[in-house]
Amino acid sequence: MAHLPDFISDLAIILITAGFVTIVFKWLKQPVVLGYIVAGFIASLHFKKFIEDLVVKVTDIPEGQVADVFKVLPEISDMANVSIWAEIGVIFLLFALGLEFSFKKLIDVGGKASIATLINLGSMIIIGYLAGELFIVNLIDDWTSMDSIYLGCMLSMSSTTIIIKAFNDMGLQKKKFAGIVFGMLIVEDIAAIVMMVLLTTFASSQHFESGEVANSVVKLVFFMLIWFVVGIYMIPTMLKKLKKYLNDETLLIVAVGLCLGMVLFATSVGFSAALGAFIMGSILAETIESKHIEHLIEPLKNLFGAVFFVSVGMMIDPAVIGEYAVLILILTLVILIGRTIFATVGVLASGEGLKVALQSGFSLAQIGEFSFIIASLGMGLGVITETLYPIIVAVSVITTFTTPYCIKGAEPAYNWLEKRIPKKWDKLIEGYGMSSYNTVNKQNDWKKLLQSILKLVAIYTTISIAILLVFQNFINPYIVEYVPGSIWGNILAAVITLTLMAPFLRAVMMKKNRSEEFKNLWRDNRFNRGALISLIAFRIVICVALVLMVLIPLFPRLTILMVIISLAVVTLIVFSQGFKKQSRKIEARFLENLNLKQKYDEKKAAFLPTVANDLRSKSIHVEEFEISQSSPSIGKTLRELNFRQKTGVNIVTIIRGSKKINIPDGNERLYPFDKLVVSGSDEEMQTLAQYLHDKREQASQMEEEAQHHVSLSQFLVEPDSPLVGKTIANAAIREKTECMVIGIDRNDESIIQFTPNFMFEEGDIIWLAGEKEKLNSFEENIGDLQPIIP
Repeated sequence: MAHLPDFISDLAIILITAGFVTIVFKWLKQPVVLGYIVAGFIASLHFKKFIEDLVVKVTDIPEGQVADVFKVLPEISDMANVSIWAEIGVIFLLFALGLEFSFKKLIDVGGKASIATLINLGSMIIIGYLAGELFIVNLIDDWTSMDSIYLGCMLSMSSTTIIIKAFNDMGLQKKKFAGIVFGMLIVEDIAAIVMMVLLTTFASSQHFESGEVANSVVKLVFFMLIWFVVGIYMIPTMLKKLKKYLNDETLLIVAVGLCLGMVLFATSVGFSAALGAFIMGSILAETIESKHIEHLIEPLKNLFGAVFFVSVGMMIDPAVIGEYAVLILILTLVILIGRTIFATVGVLASGEGLKVALQSGFSLAQIGEFSFIIASLGMGLGVITETLYPIIVAVSVITTFTTPYCIKGAEPAYNWLEKRIPKKWDKLIEGYGMSSYNTVNKQNDWKKLLQSILKLVAIYTTISIAILLVFQNFINPYIVEYVPGSIWGNILAAVITLTLMAPFLRAVMMKKNRSEEFKNLWRDNRFNRGALISLIAFRIVICVALVLMVLIPLFPRLTILMVIISLAVVTLIVFSQGFKKQSRKIEARFLENLNLKQKYDEKKAAFLPTVANDLRSKSIHVEEFEISQSSPSIGKTLRELNFRQKTGVNIVTIIRGSKKINIPDGNERLYPFDKLVVSGSDEEMQTLAQYLHDKREQASQMEEEAQHHVSLSQFLVEPDSPLVGKTIANAAIREKTECMVIGIDRNDESIIQFTPNFMFEEGDIIWLAGEKEKLNSFEENIGDLQPIIP
């Protein structure tokens, strides 16, 4: 009989062990990830040695005889094989993470989650590094400063998998703090990618240098921007045109091929395979096939992800854990206390109230999969000691078990603190966000113009530089070599390069020069005109510099002539209608692909409510509920159901298949599978869920036909506002703007219960619920109000 390769036999042992152990963990209602880690330990040589030593200690059987008995058990023949499987697992885990990520989701999360995460992340990296340095002095002699750096990074990463599992088991998905936690986890994922790039740089140099760090960050940002822009421009169009040929089999092959292709490209330019997989996943996340690809890739992710976590378990050495039990206990306390405190402080700093901050902080008191990936990176690079891996795995296992208890402990902790906080610190309990609100009033024209120009210049300049680098390094040398006559080769190389760069250079110089903001500023005063002309001149200088970067390497002895030619080239680009049309065509294609998914997006932000501005002091946010087939509410009108009086929520939108009914009136009836987009507090959401008998998990509420984009925002009633002196009924806000007034802040009073005869005054802050587009156009829609009720 043919000999079975060790590669296959090792995989068989891994999967058989993982299968049995994870079934037991499912029966015990424990996270499957823990089952994989335990399975890895059982399949490892460390477990075999542990059992042998235990049998020898409790029996009189000689050690040699015990070893002979255990020889009949199958064992992993080559850990190198496991490492290969594990690396494939990391690639598919990061690819799947990218598919769930989406750059738009990061924008929706906004600055609040970024502020909270950066405070928590930075603090834990520093604490972890200092703890590592302390251990070097007192507990572990063979650790180095690189171990301390990696330890700090590992302690800064929470576990998305464990938190999702805990929230699902405890029914907390619709709580306001759950959305904040998942927003922070998205930012953490991005930070982890950057961290891996920087750690690789540090590993190669073995020390910190600001120049190297800056170079790595710039290089990362440059390549991520190029990959994203080019990917969004090409891949959705390609998938759209090939749609009729893409069944499940071919789509899976194409998706995996794109993933591994990006992995290959990323490693060739000096980045990790994990980064390449994540980038391709995030590009495909913007396509209409993203959910389909995510579904197809899930078995591969589960299979190879299981192998990765099993390989993590194989690193557990009971001897090391026993030797460093004190250190493991210290690190566990550092995570439970440090992450809770710093995450809470971060959420408070972002403007949330104390209760939400504590709930978020207590939820993030663990480490997980990204910590293992970072540890694997350090082991692969050979820059951390072997003892660090089993120590961090042991800490992760302990904190995973404590996560549900930490989440439950948040509310008692809040109740205890609330009684002891002085009254003058009421803002701490309510949250500072209510005083630093964002409004839907018109933004400053300068701010809007500069933001849009900065974004456009950054993108188009980056693309131009990318074209320049590709031609200088790969194409121009061949053109110069094979075209007869050296001067003609250089000329041809310059013409081709500049022709491809021209549409983007024109966009750098001309975009937004005819926008409404530009026209308004131009009309206002002469000072604005001078500033606007200077802004255009600065953009032209950038383009001249880019053209010179093309010409001077090809014609190094003609510098002065090249400056004159570059000015002529820039002038030609500005006045060329062909480059203008091409620039618009490229931008239109990119925006079409970027927004294509919005119409077909099959995945709603189950754990990330798209709430623009929450009523923080009242813990009000937006959520979605589905009317089940057996609900007693079916067939009844909203007036009959009277949800506002019974549960306190406001019905903002009803989604019925592909139809959306914004701001429904009391005569609207409910039907099976209707989705209600409502605003209310945590308690009101829970009351409504109970009332509707909605026991489904939130993840099952992902449909393809329609999606809500309802947000909460604020509008400041200024002295010249048409709302001053009008009642809610007179203003006809619901009818004219399709937005709902759900609260008014006047002076220090927050008014939630009000009648249609409530009159607006100057300085009122109106809390509105509605679709983002309706909120953005709210001020224009109330510009010429005609009262409906005299």
